[in-house]
Amino acid sequence: MSVTEIGLRPESALLSALPQVVTEQPSTDSLSLVTRYEAVSGLARSLASMTPEILSRDLLALFRPLFPCDFVNIVILDPGGSEVNWRPFGDEQLARLDVPMDQTTIWSVYQEQRPLWVVDWQYDERMAVQKEGCKAEIAYRSLCRLPLRTAQGRLGVLSLASSRPHSYSDQEVRLLLLAADQVALGMANFLLHAEVQKLKNEISDEDPYIENEATSEPLFEEIVGRSPALQRVLREVEVVAPTDSSVLIQGETGTGKELVAQAIHNRSARRDRPFIKVNCAAIPSGLLESELFGHEKGAFTGAIMRKPGRFELADKGTLFLDEVGDIPLDLQAKLLRVLQEHEFERLGSTRTQQVDVRVIAATHRDLKQMVEEGTFRSDLYYRLHVFPVTVPPLRDRREDIPLLVRHFVDKYSLRMNRNIETIPSRTMDAVANYSWPGNVRELQNFIERAVILSSGPSLRAPLEELKQEKKAGLNTNLSTLEEMEREHVLRALRESNWVTGGPKGAAVRLGMKRTTLAYRIRKLGIPVRPA
Repeated sequence: MSVTEIGLRPESALLSALPQVVTEQPSTDSLSLVTRYEAVSGLARSLASMTPEILSRDLLALFRPLFPCDFVNIVILDPGGSEVNWRPFGDEQLARLDVPMDQTTIWSVYQEQRPLWVVDWQYDERMAVQKEGCKAEIAYRSLCRLPLRTAQGRLGVLSLASSRPHSYSDQEVRLLLLAADQVALGMANFLLHAEVQKLKNEISDEDPYIENEATSEPLFEEIVGRSPALQRVLREVEVVAPTDSSVLIQGETGTGKELVAQAIHNRSARRDRPFIKVNCAAIPSGLLESELFGHEKGAFTGAIMRKPGRFELADKGTLFLDEVGDIPLDLQAKLLRVLQEHEFERLGSTRTQQVDVRVIAATHRDLKQMVEEGTFRSDLYYRLHVFPVTVPPLRDRREDIPLLVRHFVDKYSLRMNRNIETIPSRTMDAVANYSWPGNVRELQNFIERAVILSSGPSLRAPLEELKQEKKAGLNTNLSTLEEMEREHVLRALRESNWVTGGPKGAAVRLGMKRTTLAYRIRKLGIPVRPA
């Protein structure tokens, strides 16, 4: 079926080419412009957060505040292979036809990336529209099909239909085209989350075999440890590294988030391209925009020459945004744009720059809580939160402490030209039993100090520092209370078989709301499921 037969026209001529049919149409007085745009703004976030079943069930309810329709359908197309594979959501009858998909108006809209507008198919002169209207399993009269596309390419088709004729106004045409862009973004995230969950389930099924398999050497450079908690993180790295998806690395300060980001880059197709690091907390907020996006000569006082930003330097490579939670709110919109559209302007320039950058972000903050408090944009959070990786604190992987101690002793002995052959058991016991609130970074600094103090073949660690920390005032007491709270929550989770809600869930046992318990679990760094 040719595009000429269907009668699709360029978008610039859409309004003049619409059939002029004077018909009865549903009243849209109740759908105010503000209500409609509010419905559009929440589409992508709503679609991305739904399960397939809920998406199909509630799709019409999402669009009713936006446009007077009776049927809504989304078709995701995969043209690979000898046949066209497609997956419908919503009113599947809008896509069920007695001909192959590649002979339908859905396919033509998908191929040509131009919308189809039908005021009333009974009066429409296009053969394809007449044929589909006659054989449709649902009684619709007006119909529009809109292409869904993202920066990565074509995705599918959105269809909205009404049981009555409807003449599309200029405002409705613009609104629906805008809604299609939001639907495309939401569905892309929805499909990516589904694929990630599938891969995680496959990983989970392999846990018993992998965790019991002995390995003599670490598989990741500079990442030392064999604990189940760490190995789970490394398997997630292996899963996400080959993709170009954004990754959000979460974890307490000093857990090694930068090493995880480097490992993702080293195992990606961009491994031979730049890996650029930016610590957003270390750069003054007034200079951060220039640091990220660059500036032109004379853009501000002191800008004596043009300077490329970190995004330009990371083109075709990876940009690591450490402490992304410290980015000012007014700069987050520009960051969101470059993540979605892959374009930006330098400070003092009106020329748009195109970049191909994979962004890996890291933070020790609770970004979800910041979104609720209004200090972090929700759309930027969901854009970064495509694949979250949580790095466990050192207290949750105590079995890795002896390996880390040996690794750091060897590293600093070589650097300082020392010959340390033994580590006293008393030293190792004290180090292994310490809580390490500063995580791996604190342990690393402690071992470096111990190597400096060791003049002979045996490590002489300043163990009195660890004892003093235990006897210290407020900091240690707060840490002890936190550890007690963590153990209490863990016990409740184990007794409820890791179910948080419901009458027999951990929240009831602890006498708190399920949402409050979820926040405490994140705050205390408790894994979602037992290691």
